[in-house]
Amino acid sequence: MSMADWRMQGVEFATCNCNWGCPCQFSALPSHGNCEAVVSMRIDQGHHQDVRLDGLCWVGTFAWPRAIHEGNGRCQLFIDDRASAAQREALLRILTGEDTEPGATVFSVFASTLSEVYAPQYVPIEFSVDVDKREAHTRIPGVLEVTGEPIRNPVSGQAQEARLVLPNGFEFTEAQMASGSYQTKGAIKIQSQQGHGHFARLHFTGQGVVR
Repeated sequence: MSMADWRMQGVEFATCNCNWGCPCQFSALPSHGNCEAVVSMRIDQGHHQDVRLDGLCWVGTFAWPRAIHEGNGRCQLFIDDRASAAQREALLRILTGEDTEPGATVFSVFASTLSEVYAPQYVPIEFSVDVDKREAHTRIPGVLEVTGEPIRNPVSGQAQEARLVLPNGFEFTEAQMASGSYQTKGAIKIQSQQGHGHFARLHFTGQGVVR
């Protein structure tokens, strides 16, 4: 059977408990021995077969007891409550690594490291993001609050710009580095202040990142 056709383009803000820059991006161990993260995305253009996904948002909370590749991770997904039943099913197939060549996207990679996946929640998601200004705010009332802002020079307080280029990355090929903070109260309860954050414009298909 052939793999379902899908494509997803949009803007992402991701933040974790590592130091700015995140050693995981360089195949090093996480700053504090474990990995906790919140990922938010707005789909500007997307489809799964004939189901359109334009304008929908999703958020994922993640926690691994050690480095991601060592497994035993936990995940909970939050899907925009505006999504229809067909859109919900389509998004869940994409975000759990289905209809994807093994290891071709971050969704497939993360799925292979998870031992516990909580039931997805269909909730109102407030997500504002500006990649160039490195500003973001994600809010799910009663569940989580996430902010992203530029990294600032510790002496002058001026915003600093830093970019990471990963030509063969399975999440992005280029991202703006930032500072992120979050607190969650869902099935996965995690919090971090002024840890790593990154902003990226994502473009995926089931074959991987469109470069």
